[in-house]
Amino acid sequence: MTHQGDRVRRSTLSREACVSLLGGTDLARVLISVRCLPAALPARIAMIDNDRMLLASAEESVLVAAYRGEVLSVQIDGLEADGATWSVMASGIAQPSTDDQPLSAPLREAVARGARLVELPLSVVTGERVG
Repeated sequence: MTHQGDRVRRSTLSREACVSLLGGTDLARVLISVRCLPAALPARIAMIDNDRMLLASAEESVLVAAYRGEVLSVQIDGLEADGATWSVMASGIAQPSTDDQPLSAPLREAVARGARLVELPLSVVTGERVG
């Protein structure tokens, strides 16, 4: 969508572009409902493949949500060299991780500090670029 008056240009990112951006970072916000109120909590993330990610969190509410099979969303955003911004959100039904693949350094460090691993299938992935 383009707004002519203020020259803001918005474009929807493809799923592939969104997954690529998710794979290019190791820090995200986990969006969750805590006692019926929205919360955004930091977490380390790593892609397992194009359809699943691992997140490491020591936040009790995130871990309880995974054990209950609740929906979690992960959100990241960024700023490009030309001043454009982008935002990506992935949502799915969380579960405790049973994946035994080698972990990235940021996830290993988080686990060493007491974080637990949660697997999130990328059921819904959306993104937008504004610039």
